[in-house]
Amino acid sequence: MVKLYAIIRIRGRVDVPPDVKYTLKLLRLHKKFHMVIYPADQPGLEGMLQKVKDWVTWGEINYDTLVELLRKRGRTIGNKPLTDEYVETRLKNLGIYGGISGLAKALLDGKVKLHKLDGIKPVFRLHPPRGGFKKSTKRHYNDGGELGYRGEAINELIKRML
Repeated sequence: MVKLYAIIRIRGRVDVPPDVKYTLKLLRLHKKFHMVIYPADQPGLEGMLQKVKDWVTWGEINYDTLVELLRKRGRTIGNKPLTDEYVETRLKNLGIYGGISGLAKALLDGKVKLHKLDGIKPVFRLHPPRGGFKKSTKRHYNDGGELGYRGEAINELIKRML
């Protein structure tokens, strides 16, 4: 089972240094409250996360949250919602069965990578968190803020943003 990092951009686009802006572009995090999913063993990912740690938060996503995320916020080309039928018909040749829950299992098992699948958008556009941020968006998670690595606590934040 592969660890999947859910990476969410918390801070906006103003006053971002050029090197951080480039790294955010490589991660496909162009706007505030956009989220991407990458395997934790992706080469170079740890360095990129350290570069942008003052603009994003990340942690390991679990199966239940991933299924809920794909159902509510997954999009296909043409900005249509991701459905079980779409996954069954388009991804059958990759050995993915069982609709969205089968896709989530394949992602967590490391059989496929979301950013390499054709037809499914790799960026999830989320709402601001229900109830607002609990702490400062300018401090790190360990220092009483919202930014940086937060481990399993990312799942609670994602559920509030769906």
